Amino acid sequence: MMKKLFLILLLGCFFISFSQNLPLSDNATVSVFTCGKGSQLYSTFGHTAIRIKDPNTTLDVVYNYGAFDFRTENFYLKFVKGDLQYFMNVTSYEEFIYEYQYESREVIEQTLDLTLDKKQLLFERLNASYSSEDKFYTYKFIDKNCTTMVVDKINETIGKPIIYKVDDTSISYRTVLYPYFENYFWNKLGINIIFGKRTDEKASQLFLPIELLHSLDQAKIDGKPLVLSTKKIASGKEDKQPFSFLNSIYSIALVLLLLVLTNKRWVFISHLFVLGLLGLFLSLVGLYSLHKEVLWNYNVLLFNPLFLLFPFLNWNWTKKIIFLSSVFLVVYVLIMITKPHLFLMIPFILSNAFMLLKLYRKKLLPSVK
Repeated sequence: MMKKLFLILLLGCFFISFSQNLPLSDNATVSVFTCGKGSQLYSTFGHTAIRIKDPNTTLDVVYNYGAFDFRTENFYLKFVKGDLQYFMNVTSYEEFIYEYQYESREVIEQTLDLTLDKKQLLFERLNASYSSEDKFYTYKFIDKNCTTMVVDKINETIGKPIIYKVDDTSISYRTVLYPYFENYFWNKLGINIIFGKRTDEKASQLFLPIELLHSLDQAKIDGKPLVLSTKKIASGKEDKQPFSFLNSIYSIALVLLLLVLTNKRWVFISHLFVLGLLGLFLSLVGLYSLHKEVLWNYNVLLFNPLFLLFPFLNWNWTKKIIFLSSVFLVVYVLIMITKPHLFLMIPFILSNAFMLLKLYRKKLLPSVK
């Protein structure tokens, strides 16, 4: 396996060194691939890549800005912090398409109407980036990803920002992302818990592959459409999952209902303590991470770090914490009224409210002397 990877790397380096000054012919084409979503979390939103083909020289390669290395030291810490380095990868057309055909993911190709000079310039810039430190970039979910890198590279080559977002900018990023998790409840829940205020802003940034596809369809250069033709290279299967109780809101609602019905002090304490740990994690991530999407996370009002104090306080202090937590819960509900993920959080809101009320009225937490 290592020999194969080394051979691929060696061939890639040879190709780049050879192609740096390779002139494209009049028959060369430049196109953008928009790839459908995959089953893995990192592929949920699809993918964007650039293809350059020249039949006169048998050149047919795909430039892909979405590569990352799981073997990176402290990979998960770097990903959470927001300083994980992504990089450009170059593969043959056949190798690139095979992966998407194997995974039954759709690939749509939009061929661009560029002059030969612009094609050559883009080709040389992509190769120069690949053979230098420019191939690396710090991934940002909204601001810098495989799609934004392609947009920037094409706009820079053309010399003006003719590609810009044409999809609805009056809705929030969170609303834009919500449909992508239609059949993946736990992913939807996790993403909406960890994402903060940034994702509730108006979605003005072009950052999703499907948005780029729509924008390219509307883009014009010198008064003419930028896209010459559009065709489907690979077909994707419909992403319809059979209903699963475990992969639905009903599973978490049932668990919380059972916890509530126990009406046991230690159960309430344990549950709220776990929620407090989650709230503490969200707070610390907001301080640690460079990802703007996790900053100012109002979900800490629901998963309240103050819950961590319940096992260690006397009754007078417990009453104050319960009252303060209840106020925070009301504030949270007011914030959530207009949010698309309100329905997801209702089981937590109701169970928290019930437990806090019970703890206050029945004094299920004894005094600690």
